[in-house]
Amino acid sequence: MSQSIEDRVAKAMAHLKATEEAVAKAQGELDAASVTARSADRSVRVAVGAKGELTALEFLDGKYRNMAASQLSASVLEAANAARAEMARRVIDTLDPLTRMSARGTVPERMGVDWGSIFGSLLSETSVAQGPTVMSRLRDEIHEDEEEPATPPCGRGGADKRQGSA
Repeated sequence: MSQSIEDRVAKAMAHLKATEEAVAKAQGELDAASVTARSADRSVRVAVGAKGELTALEFLDGKYRNMAASQLSASVLEAANAARAEMARRVIDTLDPLTRMSARGTVPERMGVDWGSIFGSLLSETSVAQGPTVMSRLRDEIHEDEEEPATPPCGRGGADKRQGSA
């Protein structure tokens, strides 16, 4: 026995109302959401909002005074990307169930949202399980560069080493 059109419309309207309420709740949660992260060297703390926007930036314990500009920049970027990645995970956790809702149940995987295309490499770049990231490699390179002793422009005895002997 098939359902009448009125029953199907009523069921669809109830589903629509439930979906609208779930979306409003998720939007409220995300509007109030904030994530804070620190750089690995504990010199910088940042906070981001639900859209990944930087909402706070703090330089901790005066460590920035002894840091090279490139090192401080790397620390800021590292903390910001870590916070943005955590917020992206929170957005996915909040919205993914809504993107899979349909009147007939769960949407098949191939019809869901491709979060990778939305957030790009942000999620994989900051994954702890992934091992070294671009930012940690950058920080390592900065530390390596700073450890190298500065060489004077001319070699010993005033002769430039790049010039061949005549």
